[in-house]
Amino acid sequence: MVSIKGGRKQLVTGAVATVTAGLALGAFAFGGTANSATETADADADRNAKPTIVLEHGAFADGSSWNGVIADLRADGYPVVAAANPLRGPAADAAALRTVLDHVKGPKILVGHSYGGNVISQAATDDPEVKALVYVAAFLPASGESALELTNKYPGSTLPDALDPVTYQQADGSTATDLYIQQDKFPHQFAADVPAQQAALMAAEQRPIAQAALEEKATTAAWKTKPSWDIVTTRDLNIPAAVQRFMAERAHAHTTEVAASHSVAVSHPRLVADVIERAARATVR
Repeated sequence: MVSIKGGRKQLVTGAVATVTAGLALGAFAFGGTANSATETADADADRNAKPTIVLEHGAFADGSSWNGVIADLRADGYPVVAAANPLRGPAADAAALRTVLDHVKGPKILVGHSYGGNVISQAATDDPEVKALVYVAAFLPASGESALELTNKYPGSTLPDALDPVTYQQADGSTATDLYIQQDKFPHQFAADVPAQQAALMAAEQRPIAQAALEEKATTAAWKTKPSWDIVTTRDLNIPAAVQRFMAERAHAHTTEVAASHSVAVSHPRLVADVIERAARATVR
C-alpha cells in the first residue's frame, strides 16, 4: 500500500480561389504572413511538449528493470531513454550518462535507482536542461559520502551476506573486485515482491558493480540545487528505509513511501511512473 468537381467546375475553382485569397488576407491581417498560423501552432506544440525521461539503473540490474515504468510513461506520452550504467564508479558513470544527456535535446527529468542515485546526482550538476531529479530506492549522497558509507549509517541492510565477490586482474596488472548477488539469494535480497520466475530471470541477468564504485566518494550533489522527488521503499534489504528517509529529508525531497522491496520499479511500475510524471508536471511548463 502507498502512504491523474465543366463550367460548374470553373465556378468552384473561382470560389476556392476567392476563399484562399481571403484566408491569405486574413493571415496578413493577424500576423503579417500566411505562415503565422502554422508558426503559432508550432509554438503551442513546443510549449506542450513533454520532457524526456532519462532512467539510470543501479547495481545488480540493467535497463530492463525499467520496462514496466517505460511502458507506463510512453502510454502517457512521455519520451523515454533508459541509459546503460557501466557501474564502474560515480565519476566515470556520470561522464557516461552525460553523453546521453547531451544527445537528448530539450528539458529532461533524470531518474536514478539505487546506486544510480549517486550517478544522477553528479551527472545533473550544472545541467540547466535537467529540470528535476527522481530517486527510486536510491542514494542521495552529499559531497564526500560514498554508497557504502550511507548504507551503513543505519542498521538493516543484509546485502553483505548475499554478495558474491569476484576478483580479477586488470590490463595494467592490478586487481579489482566485482560484486554480484548470489543467484539463490537474489530474489529474497533484491526482489522479494517480484514474481519468483521474474526474480530468477533478474538474478541471471544482473550486472556486477565494481566494489570500488560503492567506496568512491561523491564530489557534487545536484539535489542541492534542483527539485527532487524520492520513493522510499520500506521493505528494502539493500538500502535500509531509515537511510533512505535520512537522505530524502536532508534533500527536502517530495517523498513517497511504499511497502516494497529494492526492486520497486519492477513490482510497482505505475507508482514509479506516477511520481516521475508528478515531477515533470511540477517543473516543466
